[in-house]
This record gives sequence, C-alpha cells and structure tokens, in this order.
Amino acid sequence: MINDRFKTSLIEYGWYPYLESYFNSPNWDRLRTFLADEYKKHTCFPKLIDIFQVLKQPLSEVKVVVVGQDPYHGPGQANGLAFAVNKGQIYPPSLRNIFSELKQDTGGQPDDGSLLGWQAQGVMLLNASLTVRHGQPGSHSDIGWQELTDLIIKTVSDQSPRCVFILWGNHARKKRHLINYMKHGIVESAHPSPLSCRGFYGTKPFSKTNEILTRYGVKPINWSK
Repeated sequence: MINDRFKTSLIEYGWYPYLESYFNSPNWDRLRTFLADEYKKHTCFPKLIDIFQVLKQPLSEVKVVVVGQDPYHGPGQANGLAFAVNKGQIYPPSLRNIFSELKQDTGGQPDDGSLLGWQAQGVMLLNASLTVRHGQPGSHSDIGWQELTDLIIKTVSDQSPRCVFILWGNHARKKRHLINYMKHGIVESAHPSPLSCRGFYGTKPFSKTNEILTRYGVKPINWSK
C-alpha cells in the first residue's frame, strides 16, 4: 500500500486513478522493500525524497515526454528528472551535448541543469528506471521500475489530447509501442551520450517539437527557461 502523503500527491497531480492499480499491487510492495534495503546498504541516487519528482507535475499539463534510461550515478547529480542535475552540479556529458544541440537549434539554453523550468512548462523528463546505485549505471534496470514507467508513458498517451514524445537512443525507441502515434507526435534520434552524439547533433529535436505543438494549437516550450 502507498502512504497517505504519497497518495495525496498522486491525487493532487491527477495520476492516482491511472497508477492506483500498480501502487496497490504486490509488485510495488516488492520494489519498495527492495529499495528500502538497497538505500540502507548502498549509496543510491536520487535522494529518496526526489525519486518521484517526475510525478510532481499535473498529468493534464504534460505536453512533451522525454524518455531517458536511469538517473546519473555520481554523487549529488540526480534530481529525479531524466538528463537533469541538481543546481550547481557540473553538466554530465549527455546534458552538455543536449545543451550544445539546443543552442545550435534555438540559440539559447537554461541557466542551470536542473531542467525544472522545462518541467514547469509541461515537459515530463521520465527515466525508465527511477533509481540507480552509485557508480553502477543500469544497476536498477531490472528491479521492477519499468512496469511503472511504461504505465506512465501509456497513461500520458491515453489521457493527453495531444503530446510530443522525444525518444533518444534505441532504449527509448523501444517504448514506441506504448504511444498512440496516430494521436501524438514522435521525435526520435540517436542518444545524446558521447558514444552516439554524432547521430544526435543536427537533429533539431527542440524546434521540431515546438513545430508539432504549434500545429496542434498547443503553446510551444521555451527551452531557454
């Protein structure tokens, strides 16, 4: 069962009716038990209080979904949003590449890497796994998060009248089957990591997303905020 405070938050932001079945399932109980032990025995990210930062966003206001893999695994970096870091942190390579492409695409970029300004405008920055062990990328990829995060993607696809899904890299592209592409826009390319950024640079995902939103009659994102 979920605690009352978390349930209230899910209700406040409109997620509860669609995620209730998961949070009242044995799968969530197993995941929660695992995380309690994992955070006790190991250093994990993000902080417990930030794990569900991505759901502190009204479902009704989500108009862009960016799909990532898992949080940054270095100390002090992860803030609960995909590709974002806590204020004051040095930008990891993927985020540097994202900002470099953003500057080429739109001419600007945010003042910090928290990406909270994007979230406030309706950009959901969702990792497939919401936690990770220190120094071990992908370490929590098979503990049960994907059942929930797939449900979140499907919920946005089902409930949002119009949305744009940004899929960077093969991992994110595997989520395409969860999206109603007859109703929503999809922008995809290589991942912005240094290993694949050659296929990411020049793809103009930010202006393409805004073009789609404008076509839908939805206010575009100010990516410089």
